[in-house]
Amino acid sequence: MNYQIVIKRIDTVNEVEGYWSDEDFVQLLEKFNYPDGATADKSSLPELLEMAISDYEPNEAAEIVLKYKFPDRLSDGQIEQVAHNMLIDKVCEEYPEIDMQGTLFHINQLLFKAYNGKFPNAKASVVYFSLTPTDGEPQKLTAENVLKLLDNGLSDRNLIKRLFENQISHNIPFPEAEGIIWQLTTEDDINYNLVTSENWINKEDITEYEFESVLEEIEDEV
Repeated sequence: MNYQIVIKRIDTVNEVEGYWSDEDFVQLLEKFNYPDGATADKSSLPELLEMAISDYEPNEAAEIVLKYKFPDRLSDGQIEQVAHNMLIDKVCEEYPEIDMQGTLFHINQLLFKAYNGKFPNAKASVVYFSLTPTDGEPQKLTAENVLKLLDNGLSDRNLIKRLFENQISHNIPFPEAEGIIWQLTTEDDINYNLVTSENWINKEDITEYEFESVLEEIEDEV
């Protein structure tokens, strides 16, 4: 199907509002030995958590949040290593398991705020765009569909195109797309917002803001 693509704008942000729920704050407060989170005013929970976190050493705090978000994914040794690395590097941009990078970004930024910059400041991109079919009715698109459609507007220097040139430009499966795009939302199947790492897509990566693309049916791998 043929699409007309318009990239409206890209915002660079330090955090994604709404990622951490009130329940997350309450549970994390318990893990940081603040048991009264459940009865606290909801609007005060983020500030209470920042204060509770700052009573711990940075690497200890990182381990606690990592264990909360990845209870079955990482071993104790891996958690200790990731927590150590987070103080030195933007692990959320470098971690080899792409589907974990989004969560690592949110953890990193929670700790960055709590410790006033002791952790590296990672950034995310929020891309606002429209995908209008020119020869059919709109349909809800997946992360894989969206990245393939955006391909024609991205610079050849873009990291996604350099690492996944075949997957993004040909009608073959692109499973990594689900990890590259952290959030993908639409209310009308035409106007979309996506959230990803600034490392994956940033303002300099966009070479065209209005262009056409063809979305082909993915050929299943044998």
